[in-house]
Amino acid sequence: MENFDASLSTYFKALLGPRDTRVKGWFLLDNYIPTFICSVIYLLIVWLGPKYMKNRQPFSCRGILVVYNLGLTLLSLYMFCELVKGVWEGRYNFFCQGTRSAGEADMKIIRVLWWYYFSKLIEFMDTFFFILRKNNHQITVLHVYHHASMLNIWWFVMNWVPCGHSYFGATLNSFIHVLMYSYYGLSSVPSVRPYLWWKKYITQGQLLQFVLTIIQTSCGVLWPCTFPLGWLYFQIGYMISLITLFTNFYVQTYNKKGASRRKEHLKDHQNGSVAAVNGHTNSFSSLENNVKPRKQRKD
Repeated sequence: MENFDASLSTYFKALLGPRDTRVKGWFLLDNYIPTFICSVIYLLIVWLGPKYMKNRQPFSCRGILVVYNLGLTLLSLYMFCELVKGVWEGRYNFFCQGTRSAGEADMKIIRVLWWYYFSKLIEFMDTFFFILRKNNHQITVLHVYHHASMLNIWWFVMNWVPCGHSYFGATLNSFIHVLMYSYYGLSSVPSVRPYLWWKKYITQGQLLQFVLTIIQTSCGVLWPCTFPLGWLYFQIGYMISLITLFTNFYVQTYNKKGASRRKEHLKDHQNGSVAAVNGHTNSFSSLENNVKPRKQRKD
């Protein structure tokens, strides 16, 4: 295993250049294998979990979902605030920011972005809750692609470009997640649910996030600094893939025909489970007979 680790490290170095030594020794970052194994386990659970639950009753998960959504709301708010503070303190340049140009502010960004990377591991629970509650129709290509890819992408970001121009997409995404997880936390309270009106706008915010990230990333291509261009090109390509998938989801969910088909599908679903939107579980159990199905969400 040690020889394999060494070979893997040598390959990454040859392909991407030397690692950033500032994250040496940090939890999960020295070796790619744990991140890869977690991703493989995730995909296996996505495949085998619905088979295991097929002839079993769905779990409610209400209590743990309330805690889960609240916890991720607070974590996202913390990351957003700390990233904004770090960018302000380091006088980050919107057009292009290198990874070694802001001193201690860079370290603040790196520490927060480690939590951002780790949060992508926590968010695997979104899918596991779908499986436990037998909301298998929620486990879409977009959902699995986004969740599985983000953890792996951010392992590489943290090892090679853990600050500088990498901050922008994570900052926007943290803000969107504050809105998203708070929405699903509030939706766990039946008396509050009728007053929650911004579900549709969360998806619009996500699409706007991807477009703004492409614009900001493109600035680093047009007005380059010391930030590696290869990472910028990769991020633009990844954002385009998300825009494509999220736009398809938005059209299918919110146009009349798509909404009608989705409503019929949810009506026919055996356990009458409450659906989700933006690819994350909502925090209210759907096992009660008086709860109507809601639209899907993706992330």
